[in-house]
Amino acid sequence: MRVSKTLLISFICLLVFPVWAEEWQGPSVNMKPGPLQVSREGTYLQHKDGTPFLYLADTAWELFHRLTDEEIEFYLEDRRSKGFTVIQAVLLPELDGLFTPNALGELPLKDIEHIEPNENYFKWVDKIIRLAETKGLYMALLPTWGDKVDKEWGKGPEIFTPAYAQAYGAWLGKRYKNFKNIIWINGGDRLGGGRNYPIWDALGKGLRSADKNHLITFHPSGEASSSEWFHNASWLDFNMLQTGHCQQNYEIYDKLLKKDYNRETKKPVLDGEPRYENHPVCWLPDSLGWFDDTDTRMAMYWSLFSGACGHTYGCHDVWQMLAPGRTPEGHARGEWKQSLNLPGATQVIHARKLLEHFSWNERTPAQEVILSANESMEQKITALKGTDHLLVYMPRGGKMTLRLSGFSQGITTQWMNPRTGEISDAGIKEAGNQVEITAPSSGRGNDWVFIVREN
Repeated sequence: MRVSKTLLISFICLLVFPVWAEEWQGPSVNMKPGPLQVSREGTYLQHKDGTPFLYLADTAWELFHRLTDEEIEFYLEDRRSKGFTVIQAVLLPELDGLFTPNALGELPLKDIEHIEPNENYFKWVDKIIRLAETKGLYMALLPTWGDKVDKEWGKGPEIFTPAYAQAYGAWLGKRYKNFKNIIWINGGDRLGGGRNYPIWDALGKGLRSADKNHLITFHPSGEASSSEWFHNASWLDFNMLQTGHCQQNYEIYDKLLKKDYNRETKKPVLDGEPRYENHPVCWLPDSLGWFDDTDTRMAMYWSLFSGACGHTYGCHDVWQMLAPGRTPEGHARGEWKQSLNLPGATQVIHARKLLEHFSWNERTPAQEVILSANESMEQKITALKGTDHLLVYMPRGGKMTLRLSGFSQGITTQWMNPRTGEISDAGIKEAGNQVEITAPSSGRGNDWVFIVREN
């Protein structure tokens, strides 16, 4: 049988350049390798058997408050198919979660004054967590939103003392210690210091006293990191920062993420609340416009290529599950079911498949390989290097100069389009001290990942 030259070339390209499906097949995460833990290096998360785990979360703060069983099934299936590995949700929700019942007509607490949980509510939460497990999704649970500790804004009321916080944390830890797919997120968009400190610390200690099986972190308010108050706390396993909804350049990663990554006592770190897709920039849509998928991709790749152990995506319409008849929070403008398919959400899977394609051991940020001028915080090029590969993110394409002399053998170079996941040949076959690189395109929305791997 004769094989055409075109068909043969196409077959060879399939062998050299991975072709990644647009939808995730099967459970998002295989949980059989065991519980999550911090890696020996202290820079990423892994399962008990050493299998690396990439924390790629979607923000669904109001999941337990506003959705029906059918809607939750729809939502979780959508996020599974898009390659998310974690869902972030709140047990005592933000939007009047103590007084407005959930879709089943249940409130989370029977007695607010004494923090007495409502068993009917939490039995339903149990069911949702188990449903997520069948889809290979971890549930990153906030015991409470921050307004129940510090009513700086929001509905409140403030109901916690250190004693009640510790008791509530212990109750939750005991209830969920044997669930396979739990990650705890203490905090809830609030600072950890001042009068808040003893309450958050007590909640963390309560969780840890009853639950030795699951990781715990802390979700701070905007432009802050958990490390500021809790880096050395015995209950905190990894740091979480919030770059927030105003910053538009790389400076915030220098200030927060890189500082945490480079701490002498290592703990993994990730951005738990970046700029959301379809969120008004700094809540000023008329003057500053709206964040779009270009912004969410930049936040994701800047984080991951600066040493983060994962990343959280968010959509302004989805976190609040905005639907007809509900009052929009913070200028939200889209219905949540439609907004599930905004471009930024569909592009998370490409970052996951890229990072999981290569080994994790000894992978570190590698800004030293970038030789060209890289002072612009709006167009910051970032690099991540492993033992046999290099990944370089160019947020606006264009040109750059790299030092590729660290590869002992010949190299294969490729471009990944982070908008589509498409892989193409970059054409550079030899390493060198100064290699000029030109991306396939340039300008806003024309970001690219340059891939180098040793033959």
